[in-house]
Amino acid sequence: MLMLYFSGTGNSKYIANLFSKKVNAKCYSIEENIDFKKEIKRHNTIAFCYPIYASNVPRIMREFVSKYVEELKDKKLIIFCTQLFFSGDGARVFTDLLPKGYGEVIYAEHFNMPNNICNIKILPIKNGEETKKYIKAAQRKMNRICKDLEKGKVKKRGFNKVSNLIGKSQSKYWPNIEEEKKSSIKVDSDCIKCGLCVKLCPMNNLNLANNGIVHNNNCIFCYRCVNACPKKAITVLINKKPKVQYKGIE
Repeated sequence: MLMLYFSGTGNSKYIANLFSKKVNAKCYSIEENIDFKKEIKRHNTIAFCYPIYASNVPRIMREFVSKYVEELKDKKLIIFCTQLFFSGDGARVFTDLLPKGYGEVIYAEHFNMPNNICNIKILPIKNGEETKKYIKAAQRKMNRICKDLEKGKVKKRGFNKVSNLIGKSQSKYWPNIEEEKKSSIKVDSDCIKCGLCVKLCPMNNLNLANNGIVHNNNCIFCYRCVNACPKKAITVLINKKPKVQYKGIE
């Protein structure tokens, strides 16, 4: 079994690693520089894990799947998505990336995880002790999933009609927002030109120039740079300086 994941600020990475340790699966971030075609071909079951954005798969994961779609044709698939509240069909939408008849989904599940959008007042940030309830809930759910898989039980969270309708109600406007906000990055005068955001960006969208950080209009709003900046100087999508940054699950 092979686990492939994308994680903006650590939530999906935690779930991917938790699963991989329990089932003794290889685990890779899709950002790694490895021969993914070879790895996918070598395994019969491929698990994917990603954060859901307004009931849409992140663009970086969509592009990855598009690149290796032929290798997934005859594979069994396990799909995990991390969400803040309720995405509806967050796991099911992954199948929209595949041609008809490609991949057999043998399990799909959603995990509620802490908020990482650190500059919206109505969505508080939780760190440290405050994340423990999410960790415990994820561990309980993962134990159940692994037992189900051992018994050959198939479960597909988010694949029913009601979930599909809820998902569509959330995802309706996202494609336009995703396209329009690619260039939404703002860097204020607190920037110390440390280059950390440049190193962390999963899209190689940022560069350090003489006059500061410049971008290439290719942001996917993962919030990695916003939460990591030592001076809270960078924002994306919502250009409001954060008071508290999400530190992720250790």
